[in-house]
Amino acid sequence: MMTIASDASLNNGLRMPQMGLGVWQVPQSTVADTVATALEAGYRSIDTASSYGNEAGVGEGLRRSGVDREDVFLASKLANPDQGYDSALRAFDATLERMRLDHLDLYLLHWPLPHRDLYVSSWRALERLYADGRVRAIGVCNFQLPHLERVLDEGGIVPMVNQIELHPLLVQNELRDFHSRHNIATEAWSPLGHGNLLEEPTVTGIAGELDRTPAQVLLRWQIQLGNVTVPKSVTPERIRANFDVFDFELSTEDMQALSALDQHRRFGPDPDEFDGD
Repeated sequence: MMTIASDASLNNGLRMPQMGLGVWQVPQSTVADTVATALEAGYRSIDTASSYGNEAGVGEGLRRSGVDREDVFLASKLANPDQGYDSALRAFDATLERMRLDHLDLYLLHWPLPHRDLYVSSWRALERLYADGRVRAIGVCNFQLPHLERVLDEGGIVPMVNQIELHPLLVQNELRDFHSRHNIATEAWSPLGHGNLLEEPTVTGIAGELDRTPAQVLLRWQIQLGNVTVPKSVTPERIRANFDVFDFELSTEDMQALSALDQHRRFGPDPDEFDGD
């Protein structure tokens, strides 16, 4: 019996699965198999990026799975060297060509790169792609409050999504509150804290009480917060287990205990400082 997953409603009315598969660091040579496995397990959302170097394989995995294109929510991201209005439009064309698609469901700015000061012009390019119907939703990744405020002030469209590092050690309350006020969906990357939370005593204790894996507990926490999330795995058993989080609930006490782990701890780069390619 296939698990029935839940959706999030974006601010343009589009429905986005709350659980997707992330393919960061999945090699081009194996990503098609990984994507096909996930789609066969019930996933209907795949998150890739130009900088991951595996967009072609993601498209191949979709075709190999036999799942209809319109039933799968596909997202990719603008690479940092391609920021800027004209270069962003060209980069989007290249992404579609690599994936052998005629549209994306979601296209994101991967990093704000505030020192380069190109994210507003890049955002305007995404607005153009959205207006032209080439992408069904647009958003950003790793944007902090000042970056979001500037996009809201200088852009014409409120981002539908902000994909950020988020897990119980980095709960991001202030940013999530801002998202809520402006109807921006919160999407969590690194929901397992780069694996560092899988042996955390609070997490393992709750998992033991519920006869669930620590990863399932962490992912269920995200779902009940209302977040979208995209855990990465290349192991078929873990891919399937990570998706199996829609038939149980964490108690209010469990949710509070997990959120109380917050240490403002990042495992990825600081978006205010990161300036890499």
